[in-house]
Amino acid sequence: MATVSSSSLLNKAVRQQYMNLPQGGKCQVTYIWVDGTGEGLRNKTRTLDSEPTSIDEIPEWNFDGSSTYQSEGSNSDMYLIPVRMFRDPFTLDPNKLVLCEVLKYNRLPAETNYRHSCNRVMQQVKEHYLWFGMEQEYTLLGTDGHPFSWPSNGFPAPQGPYYCSVGANHAYGRDVVECHYKACLYAGVQICGTNAEVMPSQWEFQVGPCEGIEMGDHLWVARFLLHRVCEDFGIIATLDPKPITGNWNGAGCHTNVSTQQMREEEGLQYIEKAISKLSKTHKQHIAVYDPHGGKDNMRRLTGLHETSSINDFSAGVANRGASIRIPRQVGKDKRGYFEDRRPAANCDPYAVTMAIAQTCFLDPTEEESKKEESA
Repeated sequence: MATVSSSSLLNKAVRQQYMNLPQGGKCQVTYIWVDGTGEGLRNKTRTLDSEPTSIDEIPEWNFDGSSTYQSEGSNSDMYLIPVRMFRDPFTLDPNKLVLCEVLKYNRLPAETNYRHSCNRVMQQVKEHYLWFGMEQEYTLLGTDGHPFSWPSNGFPAPQGPYYCSVGANHAYGRDVVECHYKACLYAGVQICGTNAEVMPSQWEFQVGPCEGIEMGDHLWVARFLLHRVCEDFGIIATLDPKPITGNWNGAGCHTNVSTQQMREEEGLQYIEKAISKLSKTHKQHIAVYDPHGGKDNMRRLTGLHETSSINDFSAGVANRGASIRIPRQVGKDKRGYFEDRRPAANCDPYAVTMAIAQTCFLDPTEEESKKEESA
C-alpha cells in the first residue's frame, strides 16, 4: 500500500456538511503565487463582500515573504498583485482562484517573478500572434517519496506497457488524473488533454493553445490544481525531471510553438528560421529551462529515454531524441508548429516562453535599446 497523508483519511462526509452551508452573498477568493524557490506555490484566502466580475475588482494583498524564501524578517511584507482569475473547483461558485504576481517592498518584481519581464516581451512580439502549448509531465508519489503503487521493496516491470495504458496492473493513480482534468475544466484552465506516460505512476497533461502571457498563467494554475487534488487524495505530485534513477524516463515540459505565419500556407520556412535561431542559443536556453540553471536537466537530458543530449542541439522531423521536433504532419503539410523538448518538468513557463520569444522574434540589439529607453 502507498503511504498517504493523515489529512486524506479524515471524514469527508463531515467536511461536506460544512461545505454545503450558504455563504450569505460573500465570496471567498484564494490568492496563488510562486514562492522564492521558483517551483513552489503558496496560497491564502480572503472574503470579499460580493462576487468579482473581473480581475480589476480584486484588491491587492500582502504576505510575509520571510516565510516563503522571498525576503528577510526585518523587511518581510511582499505585495500580491492579482493578474488572472479562475473559478474555484474546490469551494465552487461564486468563489474564485486568483493568480498573482509578487512585488517586493519597493514594488519591484520579486526575484522569482518572471511573469513581469515575460509580459513585457510578449507585448513586444504580439504582432506574431504567438501560440504555445505545454505538455506537463509529473510523477505520483506516496508521502514517503516512493512512487505511487510501486512495490515497496522493489521495482515494477520494465517500461513498455504503461504509456497510454489501461488496467489496474498498468495505470496507477487515474483517479487523481481525472479529478484534476475536471477541476481544470471547471476553473477555466485551457487544459486540452492527458495521458499516462512511459514510466509507471508518471502522467502528463497538456495546456494550450494559449497566446503570449496566458501560457504561463494557465500552466501555473493547472499545477496548483494538481497539487491541491493530490492533497485531497493524500499523495504527492512531483515535477522532478528525473525522480527515479536508472532505466526510467524522466519528466519534461515539452513546449509547442507557432506564429500566425507558421500556421499559414508554406509556414514551414518560418519554423525552420526559428529553429536556426534556437540552434545558436542552446546553452542560454538550457540555463533557463529548469530553476537551477540547467543542473536538473543534466540528470534528464542524457540522449537516452527519448531525450537529446544536454550538450548538443539537434532538430528533426518526428524525432523524439532531438532538441526540437517537427511533427510528421507538420512536415507533410509544410505549416504548423514545432516542439521544443528541452524544458524540464519543473521549469518556469514564463522563463521558457520568454526565452523562445526573445530568441526567435526579437533582435537583441533592438531589445537592449528599448530597455535603455524605458530606464
